[in-house]
Amino acid sequence: MDIERIPPAEALRRQRDGGVLIDVRAAHERATGFAEGARGITKDELEADPAAALPDRDVPVMLICQMGGRSLKAAEALCAAGYVRVASVEGGTERWIADGLPTERPAGDHDFYDRYSRHLRLPEVGEVGQKRLQEARIAMVGAGGLGSPAAYYLAAAGIGTLVLADDDVVDRSNLQRQILHTDDRVGVAKVESARIALSALNPRVDIQAFPERITAANVERLIADADVVIDGADNFPARYLLNDACVKLGKPLVYGAVHRFEGQVSVFDAGRLRGEAPCYRCLFPEPPPPEAAPNCAEAGVLGVLPGVIGLLQATEAIKLILDLGEPLRGRLLHFDALSMRFRETRLGPDPDCLVCAPGRDFPGYIDYARFCSAQSNP
Repeated sequence: MDIERIPPAEALRRQRDGGVLIDVRAAHERATGFAEGARGITKDELEADPAAALPDRDVPVMLICQMGGRSLKAAEALCAAGYVRVASVEGGTERWIADGLPTERPAGDHDFYDRYSRHLRLPEVGEVGQKRLQEARIAMVGAGGLGSPAAYYLAAAGIGTLVLADDDVVDRSNLQRQILHTDDRVGVAKVESARIALSALNPRVDIQAFPERITAANVERLIADADVVIDGADNFPARYLLNDACVKLGKPLVYGAVHRFEGQVSVFDAGRLRGEAPCYRCLFPEPPPPEAAPNCAEAGVLGVLPGVIGLLQATEAIKLILDLGEPLRGRLLHFDALSMRFRETRLGPDPDCLVCAPGRDFPGYIDYARFCSAQSNP
C-alpha cells in the first residue's frame, strides 16, 4: 500500500486548510511537546475504532508520531479501513520541532516528562513504572566504592527516596573509585558529600543521609521502610547484620562485593521467599579468614571494578521495584575484569539455615564483630 508521506510544513498547511492532524503517540510522549492543534489519539486506539475518531472518511487526515514509523503504520490501517485522504508526516514530531513549526505542551509536571523521557518510551517502564520508581525507597549501607555508582544511577533513574548510611569521611585515596566524592570534599562526611552530588544530579530525589555505622541498634530504623536494601558495605559484620535484618523484615537485599580485579553480585530475598530463595548465610554460613578476603585498603582494587558491580546492583534494584525481568535470586554472578568474563553460580536455600529456614523464628541479632572474629580465628 502506497501511503503519501509529507513534510511537516505541508501537514501544517493542510491542517490550516481544514485537515485533521492526529498525534498517535502515547500521552506521556505528547507531554514533552506536540504539533500545535494536533489531536492526541494513540495508534492502538485509532486502529481499534477509527470511526469514533474520524466519522468522515473523506476528510484529509495527517498522522504524526515521534519520527514517522508509527504514523506510517497507522496510516496503512486507516487506508485499509476505507479512508482515502491519509498522509503520514515524515520525520514526525522531532522534525516538526526542528523545523521551528508551532508546538504546544499540556499543563503538568514538565520536569518529570523531560527528565525521564527515555524511560517513558520503554513500554516496560512507561509513566506507571516511572511513578513507581518515584514512590520507591531504597536504603543503602555504604557511600563508597559500590554505593557511589549505585546511588548515582538510582538517583538519575528517579528513585524517590535514597537512604544512605555511612560513618566514614572522604579520603583522597577514595577518589580513585568513589565517584560521588571530589577533591574539594576531602574530610567531609561521605553521606553529606553524596547528598551534595546526588542532589545536584537530580533535585527531585529525597536524600536522607545518616552519618552512622550500621549496628543492631539502628539497622531496623534505617531499612524498615525500604522497598529494597543495597549492601555497599566493606566488612563482614555489616553484611551478616544486613542479611539477618532483611530476612527478619522481609526485604530484598542486593549484595555486591569487590576484590582486586574481581567482583560478585546477587539478590538475597529469603525474607519474602522462605525455602525458595537463599540468604547471605546460605552462601557463607561462616565468614572466610581475613587472609582470604582482605579489604580494599589491604589488597587494593582496580578503580573501575566497583563501578561495574555497583551498576549491576542498581540494575537489580530497579528490576525489583518494577518487577521486571529475572532478578539474581538464587544466582551469584561473578565478574573477572582481567579476562572480561562473567560466570554464574546457582545458589539454593539451606534448609538448615540459622536465619532463613522455613518455620524458624528469628534468632535475634548477635555481636557480629565477635562472630566474624571468632569464626576467622578459631
